[in-house]
Amino acid sequence: MDEIPTNTILLVEDDQDDVLFMRIAMEKAGLSGRLRVVEDGRDAMDYLEGNGIYADRAAYPMPCLALVDLKLPRMLGIDLLRWIRSSPAYETVVIIIMSSSQQRSDIRQAYQLGANSYLVKPSNPLRLAEMIQALKAYWLCLNQPTAECLPSGSPE
Repeated sequence: MDEIPTNTILLVEDDQDDVLFMRIAMEKAGLSGRLRVVEDGRDAMDYLEGNGIYADRAAYPMPCLALVDLKLPRMLGIDLLRWIRSSPAYETVVIIIMSSSQQRSDIRQAYQLGANSYLVKPSNPLRLAEMIQALKAYWLCLNQPTAECLPSGSPE
């Protein structure tokens, strides 16, 4: 496969078991060094804005792709999606909703608010690893990223 972008993937997930399984799946896909995790929508906002502990962009680089759960404490994932898509500064961040919800209303609303994709979390870690491999193949290898997400040294 072509060289994949070196930029960050932001996981917005409050369930520590899901975070653990995601870390394992990302490691199997060769993406573990790119993963940054926040536990809720408010922390995701702080991360994106570079506020507080996230001010150090060397440690907390701007993501090119965000995996967002819908059911989050303090701020729902759908409200985070609405906030992200209302800001021109984040318009090129690929937003993938990863939720256990299969409700058509949740899926429709996510797409209406600008989600790039909606994935239902598999309950099986093996299926999650397959999903992350597919995500890597499409969003990080086949999809044409913005200039900010290209590997360094790539032609613009």
